[in-house]
Order: sequence, then C-alpha cells, then structure tokens
Amino acid sequence: MCKWGTDELCLVPMPPELSFTGEFRWAIKGVDACIAPIVNALNAAGIYTANCCCGHGEAPGWIMLHDGRAILIDNPADATRNKPLPFDDL
Repeated sequence: MCKWGTDELCLVPMPPELSFTGEFRWAIKGVDACIAPIVNALNAAGIYTANCCCGHGEAPGWIMLHDGRAILIDNPADATRNKPLPFDDL
C-alpha cells in the first residue's frame, strides 16, 4: 500500500448525481498510486468506479463501483486484515 497523498491522476467516470453538469462525464482525479492501475483497467473495461482507497497500511483497500458493489483489496500478509472497512455498517 502507498502512503497517503501518493496519487496518480486518472480519468474517472462522474455519474450525473455527482457531476456539476448534471450529466455523466469523465474527470481527472487523484487515485492512490498503488491501486490506480486497477481503477484504470476497470474503467477501461466499462466497470465504472465510484471511489476508492488503498487503506494506506491502516485498513484493507477497496474500490466502490457505480452499481453499488465493492471490490476488496487485501494482502494476506498485511496486519490490517481484520480491521473494519468504511462501508461495513451500510
């Protein structure tokens, strides 16, 4: 996992409800560098991402998708394995 603030700029989808135009559009946003390749690959494949965090060694990483599903990014050797995720209480 990368340090907080180590971002890579990525082209990400903005759904209408989050877009200042009120329409779907693409925007350049900072994404944690260690998961940016995964976010880019998902978006390129038409699996649109909504938000993400690598966990920065404090918690497992995750990528939320536009359809409401979440992808967990876990490292079995990582001590954060049993920490709660930010969306566990949803």
